[in-house]
Amino acid sequence: MRDVAVVSFAQAPSRRRVPEANEVEILMPVVAEAVEKSGVPREKIGFTCSGSCDYLAGQPFAFVWGLEAIAAWPPIRESHVEMDGAWALYEAWVLLQEGEIDAALVYGFGKSSPGSIRDVMAMQLDPYYYAPMWPDAVSLAALQARAMLDGTDHTEREMAEVAARSRRDAKANPHAQVTGDFDVDMILAEDYLVSPLRKSDCAPISDGAAVVVLAADDLARSVSSRPAWIRGIDHRIEPHSLGARDLTTSESTAVAAERAGALDDKLDVVELLAPFTHQELILRDALNLKNGSAINPSGGALAANPVMAAGLIRIGEAAARITDGSADRALAHATSGPCLQQNLVCVLEGE
Repeated sequence: MRDVAVVSFAQAPSRRRVPEANEVEILMPVVAEAVEKSGVPREKIGFTCSGSCDYLAGQPFAFVWGLEAIAAWPPIRESHVEMDGAWALYEAWVLLQEGEIDAALVYGFGKSSPGSIRDVMAMQLDPYYYAPMWPDAVSLAALQARAMLDGTDHTEREMAEVAARSRRDAKANPHAQVTGDFDVDMILAEDYLVSPLRKSDCAPISDGAAVVVLAADDLARSVSSRPAWIRGIDHRIEPHSLGARDLTTSESTAVAAERAGALDDKLDVVELLAPFTHQELILRDALNLKNGSAINPSGGALAANPVMAAGLIRIGEAAARITDGSADRALAHATSGPCLQQNLVCVLEGE
């Protein structure tokens, strides 16, 4: 296996809506920042891979539009996943293992504000049984939260504590959208949005983008004094039918973590893509996280949730803490689909 590292990470500030810019205009300065910070010459970036969603853009092949942000001429070697940018990073990592290239640029972008993101996400459900009923994303998450509360020892107070901690930690994150000192009892006094979820239990609607530059072997060492090496990465999927799986657990996360070697040693930082508070609790159980790991010090998706970029941001945030020396070993997690349907785990280490 080749050594591959994250050598650069950049993201746009997440905002509730960015009416003055389209996806390309949001993405362009982030691409330029990531490439400049990486120290990798443009001509050495041998592959580009993106993660986006046509339903968000409201047009087919929306990823082609995104190519305008990365200077696609002269012709480049390019690919795309109709998923979060974290899966684009996985594809780039696989290609780097083949040895044909030494660097890759990965990005994810999305504007959730123009439409109803709760309803748009229903389009990814089973087209025969679920999608015709139009169950929105928050309602499905509420079903999962209720199953967790009824079937485990977790409580609504724990969920409120996740919300309060995430927004408090996000005060140190200049790219976060929702920050502040949230009181647990005040959160519990909120009306339900969709029982048992309150507004504070849910990620905000965000417009944004993120970019990561990967480099292999000696190139990574030459451009970074402390690369964030990807020591393990894996992704797994649950049954597509929500009724065919236990919504109170995340077996796919546990399997991906085991195959990525996540639990072989202590984790200093854990960045989980949990758009709802109860999902952090489920993921913590799946990963068997103990005290000592800093969970979502960036604030996580509860502080900013640009769809199709939020998972890549988790990898970038974890890598940034390796690079700046504040952590030696970190785990990043991404999810796609309803109720933690598909999950990716990435383990990063410094030298």
